[in-house]
Amino acid sequence: MNPVVLIAEELAPAAIEVLAHDFDVRHVDGTDRPALLSALSEADAVLVRSATRIDAEAIAAAPRLKVIARAGVGLDNVEVPAATSRGVMVVNAPTSNIVSAAEQAVALLLAVARNTASASTALKVGEWKRSKYTGVEVQGKTVGVVGLGRIGVLFAQRIAAFGTRLIAYDPYIQPARAAQLGVRLVGLDELLRQSDFISIHLPKTSETVGLIGEKELAIVKPGVRIVNAARGGLVDEQALADAIAEGRVAGAGVDVYAKEPCTSSPLFAFDNVVATPHLGASTHEAQDKAGLAVARSVKLALQGEFVPDAVNVQTGGVVAEDVRPLLPLAEKLGRAFTAVAGGIAASVTVDVRGEVVSHDVSVLKLAATKGLFSSVVEEQVTYVNAPHLAAERGVEVSLVTRPETAEEALLVTIRGALPDGRTVSVSGTSVAGVRDVNKLTEVDGFDVEIGAEGILVFLRYADRPGVVGAVGTLLGEAGVNIAAMQVARREAGGETLMTLTVDQALGADLLTSVAESVGATAASAADLREE
Repeated sequence: MNPVVLIAEELAPAAIEVLAHDFDVRHVDGTDRPALLSALSEADAVLVRSATRIDAEAIAAAPRLKVIARAGVGLDNVEVPAATSRGVMVVNAPTSNIVSAAEQAVALLLAVARNTASASTALKVGEWKRSKYTGVEVQGKTVGVVGLGRIGVLFAQRIAAFGTRLIAYDPYIQPARAAQLGVRLVGLDELLRQSDFISIHLPKTSETVGLIGEKELAIVKPGVRIVNAARGGLVDEQALADAIAEGRVAGAGVDVYAKEPCTSSPLFAFDNVVATPHLGASTHEAQDKAGLAVARSVKLALQGEFVPDAVNVQTGGVVAEDVRPLLPLAEKLGRAFTAVAGGIAASVTVDVRGEVVSHDVSVLKLAATKGLFSSVVEEQVTYVNAPHLAAERGVEVSLVTRPETAEEALLVTIRGALPDGRTVSVSGTSVAGVRDVNKLTEVDGFDVEIGAEGILVFLRYADRPGVVGAVGTLLGEAGVNIAAMQVARREAGGETLMTLTVDQALGADLLTSVAESVGATAASAADLREE
């Protein structure tokens, strides 16, 4: 049975086409709550836009849910913490509408500067009043950009072409970066006092809600025009209306509101306010890009691939192409470590060596953490909830990187301290070729060379004749085929590690019986098969 992908709102046909060949695509009206909850009961993924709310109740109604996709930038209608606690990936389309949003801000600024909307409305009812709608030029004016994120930068680049002076407020950008963009960084108060136009480009957070209110509007440059095409609530609508009524603010362009849909606002009373119903992402191009982006992410997620744009996956940034093939290796090493350790470690270090560390490899720590818990907790372990599982159990996972390694072009080692004081380690590498081959190179101090694939069995015992034959006989009698075997010892007659690859999983009773029959001091199995 193919995974079920639930489409809760209208998406571009091209986006649905991406999913149609591999999945059971179903449709539901996301605004019909009972129908949505019912349909979610069989859904592996759900795709929404802005009208469908995926909250804790909806997530609880979807026991198979693996991914929630929002075809847009914001996630106001998705309860991300509830999804994260359930191990459900949340993806959006962070760059799909950035051009459209920047262009909308420019359009609002120009419309406010030239009184375009009100003049058009007057003319259509028979009023020809050119002098009433005299505007101002943008050239030569100071434009203040509040927030130099991706959309803020695109807006700044476009408005700079009008011959403007650009200043910006953004406490999270370096002055050198702003200078490269031709923008001078200033404090918020200075921006308010100097700007002839202000355009806001910030996310909606607890720190930014109400950022520009009565106090801030009291110090603006007289005659300023303000544009907000970012998020509702960043500007206090009543305070802005009061400032316009008093003449301190000459006009405003508003595309977003504190509560949406919004059909009543104090700002709607003014001819010098251009108000639009959240059209920032409402272009055919943006909608197509958003739908395609999240459809591709859903496909990757349901096929077990890593999704770099997942908002609740702690990757540390974009994953380099050279790093992505190492994700299965790190996860398998995590599974093997837990098997060899016989339980959960108190602390774990993921040690990555080789040229690959010239990239950000923090995602390998995440993959290893996922592997560490895959066989020891009941819930599904994903890239989303693995860090939370570690935190809940007090397991500290750290990352160490080293650019050189003497023996392998790449070496990943997972080393951990157990509660009883023992230290366990497992190492492996990936050999590039027609297909990447993962192999174990070390298990708890024993040198090995065996594929990190399938089901591995580890037996530790005192070196002596007959053990290999005995193990083979016992497994053969149980109908378990041995695909590969390697024996490693430090010295003749000393402690020995036997590692086997078998075709069938060993039950706990069979593993115990084999261990007791050969006098093994430790026995464990790790399932490294692809999920």
